[in-house]
Amino acid sequence: MKMPVALLITLALSLPLCAHAQENGTTADPTTGAIATPQEEPLTAAPYDDKLLRLSEVLGSIHYLRALCGAQEGGKWRNWMADILKSEEPIPSRRAQLVSRFNRGFRAFDQTYTACTSSALLAADRYLKEGVRLSSQITNRYGR
Repeated sequence: MKMPVALLITLALSLPLCAHAQENGTTADPTTGAIATPQEEPLTAAPYDDKLLRLSEVLGSIHYLRALCGAQEGGKWRNWMADILKSEEPIPSRRAQLVSRFNRGFRAFDQTYTACTSSALLAADRYLKEGVRLSSQITNRYGR
């Protein structure tokens, strides 16, 4: 699944001080030349982030439930999540959010089901349908 790039940033370094500051992991104000220490990067949300975060959680849930019920899919759902991360190329804080939501989905059912039951099968089916719906909505509206 190929997502559009959420943000394109073009930096023009015109002062040698700015280039030197970048090498040292700091930033410099191009107008004053003042050097600042690294700060937490801004969290820039893509317009489809809510759906993508939910999809991440759904994938984590499916990953656990399908394996619990003997689907023999290996890392299929985790690999799908890895493909999303690769295509999104998120900043570290956004990547952490997506991974956290995948893990949250996994843990939610890990704590609920220790054996495959009819309700686990039903949950897996519902999550599969939700995952298909979310991916379709994201790619139809924002995909290339």
